[in-house]
Amino acid sequence: MKPLRQGWRTIKTLRPGRALALLWRVTPGWTIAALALVIIQGVLPLVSLYAMKRLVDAVASLESARNALVWAGVAAGAAGLSALMQAFARYVNTAQSQLLTDAVSDILHERSVSVDLAYYEQPAYYDTLHRAQQEAPYRPAMILNDLVRILQSSISLAGIAMLLFSFHWQVGLVLFLVTLPGMAVRMIYSRYQYRFEVEHAQNEREAWYYHGLITDARSAVETRLFDLGGLFRERFRRLRASLRKGRLCLVGRQALFNFLTQLLAVLATFGTFAFAVTEALAGQLSLGSLVIIYLGFQSGLSYLQAMLHGMAGIYESNLFLTHFYQFLDIHSDIKAPAEPRHVPKPFCQGVTFEGVRFSYPGSEQEALRGIDLTLRPGEVIALVGENGAGKTTLIKLLCRLYDPSSGRVRVDGTDLRDTDPREWRQQIGVVFQDYMHYFLTARENIWLGNASQPPDEDRIRRAAHLSGVEEPVGRLPEGYDTRLGKMFDQGTELSIGEWQKLALARAFYRDASIVVLDEPTSSLDPLAEADLFRHFRVLVAGRSAILISHRFSTVQMADRIYVLEGGQVSECGTHAELLARNGLYARMYRAQAQYYQDEVAA
Repeated sequence: MKPLRQGWRTIKTLRPGRALALLWRVTPGWTIAALALVIIQGVLPLVSLYAMKRLVDAVASLESARNALVWAGVAAGAAGLSALMQAFARYVNTAQSQLLTDAVSDILHERSVSVDLAYYEQPAYYDTLHRAQQEAPYRPAMILNDLVRILQSSISLAGIAMLLFSFHWQVGLVLFLVTLPGMAVRMIYSRYQYRFEVEHAQNEREAWYYHGLITDARSAVETRLFDLGGLFRERFRRLRASLRKGRLCLVGRQALFNFLTQLLAVLATFGTFAFAVTEALAGQLSLGSLVIIYLGFQSGLSYLQAMLHGMAGIYESNLFLTHFYQFLDIHSDIKAPAEPRHVPKPFCQGVTFEGVRFSYPGSEQEALRGIDLTLRPGEVIALVGENGAGKTTLIKLLCRLYDPSSGRVRVDGTDLRDTDPREWRQQIGVVFQDYMHYFLTARENIWLGNASQPPDEDRIRRAAHLSGVEEPVGRLPEGYDTRLGKMFDQGTELSIGEWQKLALARAFYRDASIVVLDEPTSSLDPLAEADLFRHFRVLVAGRSAILISHRFSTVQMADRIYVLEGGQVSECGTHAELLARNGLYARMYRAQAQYYQDEVAA
C-alpha cells in the first residue's frame, strides 16, 4: 500500500489544469471538434451492440426476415459510421497534437532565451532543462490523447454498464474490479520511472555530452589528432549501458505485473461468459441477452481498461511535465522594473562602475572586488590583466547579463537596474572571444547585429568594409547570399580569421553607443590586425569603446588603460603613464616586447 499512498500524495501535487488550459488556449476550435467526435464515437458502439441483440433475438424467435435485415442494417450502418468518425478523429487529433507540440516547443524556446545567464552556472539547471526538452514537446499531446480516450471510453462504458447491470449487477461489479490492478500497476511504475529519470538525468546528459564530442564538428579535429574517439565511445557506451540496464529492469518488472493483470482479466471474461451460459441454459436469459453480456463484458472491459489507463497516462505525463513547469517557474532577476527609466541615445555623461563587487552563483570567491571605473562618451578604454582577472565578467555586468552583488553600474547617473535590459543592450555592440558561427548567409550573419530592424544593404556592406570581411565575402560563390559553414547543403566554410572579421562586422552593423571588443584580433593575421587598428578610430567614430586584449600593440591606442588584478583595478592611466609607473602593466608589456625582440634577433 505504501507505493499507492506515495502515488496519491504525488498526484495531489500535480497541476493537470495547466496542461488543459494550454490545450484550450492553443487549439480551441480543434478541441470543440474533438469533443463532438468523442461523443459520437462513444454512442455508436452502444447502437451497434443493441442492434446485435435485436438481430440475434429476431433470428432466435424466428421473426420475419425483414426485422432481422433492418437490425442488421442498423448494426452495419453504425459500424460504417464509426469507421468514418475514426478517420475524422485521427485527422483532428493529429492536427491538434502537432499544434500543441509546436506551441510547447515555442514556450520552451521563449523561456530559454529569457532565463538569467546565472542559471547556466548551475548544474541542476541543466538537468531541469534537459528533462524539460526531453519530455515537454510531446507530453501535452499524450495528455490530449489520453483525455480523448477517457471521454470516449466513459460514454461507451456508461451505456454498456447500464445494460450489464440491468441483467446482472454482479457482472457489472466484476467488470469494474478486474481493471483496478492494471491501473494500480501503471501508476506505481509511472512513479518509479519518473524517479529513475530524475535520478539519472545527469548520467543521460553526460552521455549526450560524449555523443556531441564524437559527432560535433567543433571537436572533430582534436578527436582525431589526439585519437580520442575510442575513449569517448567507451565512456558513452558505459553510461548508456548503465541507463539501459536500469530501464530494462524497470520495464521487466512492469511487464510481469502487466501479464498477471491481463491474465486476471481473461479469466474474469470467460468466467463471466460461463456464468451467463449457465443462466441461459436455465432459461433465465435469452440468446440475445447471452450475446450482449458476452460482447458487452468484452467491450466494457476494453473501454474500462482504456479509461483507467488513460487516467494513469495523464498521471504519468503530469509527473514528467513537472520538469517543464519547474522550468517555466524559474524566477528571473534580470528584468525590467515596472516603470523603467529611459536612457538617452547616445548617452551624455558616461558609464560608471561604483564599488562593484560580484560573485558567480554557487561560488564563494569574488570575481570583482570593489571596481571603480568610468567610460565617457566617445572615449576608448582598454582592460588588461591576466586570465581570470575579471575583464570578461566586467563586460557581462555592463551588458546587464548579471547584476552586481553590491555596488552600482550607472549610465548618465541612472542605475542599470532601473532600466529595461533589452533597451540598454541595444546600445552595446559586443564581440566576445568565443563568438558564434551562424550557419546562415553572409548577409544574415552581419544583419544579426541588429535583427530587430529590416536588413539595410548599405549598412551591411559598410560594416563588411570596416571589418575587412568585404573582400572574402566577395570571393564567395554567391557573394552575400552564400550560406556559410558545412552543416547544410551548399554551404561554404570560412577561415577562422574570416569568421572573426564577420563577427566584427556584426558588431559594427549595430547602431550602438558602446562597442566592446574582447580579443578582437586573436584570429587575425598581423597584416589584417594592423589594417584594422589603422582605421580603428574610424570604426568607433561617435561611439565609446572598450578593448580587452593581451596584445599591448592593441591597447596602446586607448585613451585610458585599466589594469585588473584579482578582480580589482590595480592601475589606471595612459600607456606612457603606466610604463613610467613600472608596475604590473610595465612588467607585462616588457615581457611581451622582449618576446618579439628575441624573435626578431633570432
